[in-house]
Amino acid sequence: MEEKVLLEKFRQSYRDLELFPLIDWRKVEQFRVDFANHTIARLEQAVEDAPANGKLIFAGHRGCGKSTLLAKFSAQMMEQGYVVTLFSVADMIEMSDINHVNILYAITLTLLNKLQELKINISPDTEKSLREWFTTTQTETVTKDLKTEVGLGGDFFKLITAKLKNEATFREEIKKTYERKVSELAKKADEIAALIQAYTKKEVLVIIDDLDKLDLSLVEEIYKNNINSLFLPKFRIIYTIPIAVIRNNDLLATLQSVTPRVYLMAVCKFFKQGDSHKPDGVPKEELINLFLQILKKRIPEELMEPDTARQIVLKSGGVVRELVRIGRECCSQCLLLIRSEPQRTDIKINDEILQLAIKDLRNDFARPLGDKLYSILVTTYNHLTPPDAKSEEFLSLLHGLSVLEYENDDLWYDVHPIVADLLKRKKLIE
Repeated sequence: MEEKVLLEKFRQSYRDLELFPLIDWRKVEQFRVDFANHTIARLEQAVEDAPANGKLIFAGHRGCGKSTLLAKFSAQMMEQGYVVTLFSVADMIEMSDINHVNILYAITLTLLNKLQELKINISPDTEKSLREWFTTTQTETVTKDLKTEVGLGGDFFKLITAKLKNEATFREEIKKTYERKVSELAKKADEIAALIQAYTKKEVLVIIDDLDKLDLSLVEEIYKNNINSLFLPKFRIIYTIPIAVIRNNDLLATLQSVTPRVYLMAVCKFFKQGDSHKPDGVPKEELINLFLQILKKRIPEELMEPDTARQIVLKSGGVVRELVRIGRECCSQCLLLIRSEPQRTDIKINDEILQLAIKDLRNDFARPLGDKLYSILVTTYNHLTPPDAKSEEFLSLLHGLSVLEYENDDLWYDVHPIVADLLKRKKLIE
């Protein structure tokens, strides 16, 4: 294969691996692999069986495929007759500055956008009242400036969203305006949801993605101290949280006080408990093949050695994002090799390329680790359970994917395969 063709094929594969999670439905059709259908069925059952104001909490490891699943689930629920609004909180609010107030504000804003998307006819007075509400804050000068910007024309939703995302002063103003009266935010969201439901004769379902990507300190502030505020709106909402939260007893108790259960998207288990550590451990071929399908949708088979593709799958630990990350790093190594050795036409992802990719990823995992964390990792690897599943140190390892949680009849943990390689190199495990 000539250099330019080879370069373009690896470049395209690299780009296709960037398309994760799958949200755009044109890309979903191109790269879709049926995955976690049981989880979708459980979520559908939970929504259908819950009261009209029911709230669901959906947890899982970062990168386990929740966003792609939620996109598929939202389309399915629209077919079931719901008006669904799915949005990423990361697209609307600066991730380091998220709080319960601007989450509720973002919900209200996206519902207003849905109202406009559906071209729902509302009275001029109602439309004026809604715009007045969004452009009125506690500070007179801020209110005046907002009204001036809106009066200049343009897309109202994009204008307010851009301010919420990019302007810390605007987020602070929203927080000061509604921090002590979050019920007003909830009532406004209810008002807009009621307009949608009256016009469409369908119930509203809001799905908020990417809350699971927050730092754990922010998650505690939002979910432990302000969960009741998030549950004020009187329509169905699905919130996402990182899996580490439901391993914190205090936070879990808070969640269980307002919702009957937390729904979990489990990591794929390639091996039975403990078998991954055995030289003769036999993986579940149906799951291996599922992950191979995901990989081959993005990297043409002629660019990968079959045995290496299988190793990429096993090194992912059953986490889709890790599969994508390893595959992308392999493509990057091949692109570098093509540029440095342009005369070669036989370059493909083989064991040598995989080892170069793993080296860089292994170092990424190693940087934040210290003696105490290494000790926790060794104990977890040897016993498939940590010394203290509630400790902040362990929860940080779980949040950062150094440790993965699996669930059969029993709950158990294992070290990420790349981190296990790191422990072996340090001679901390055999």
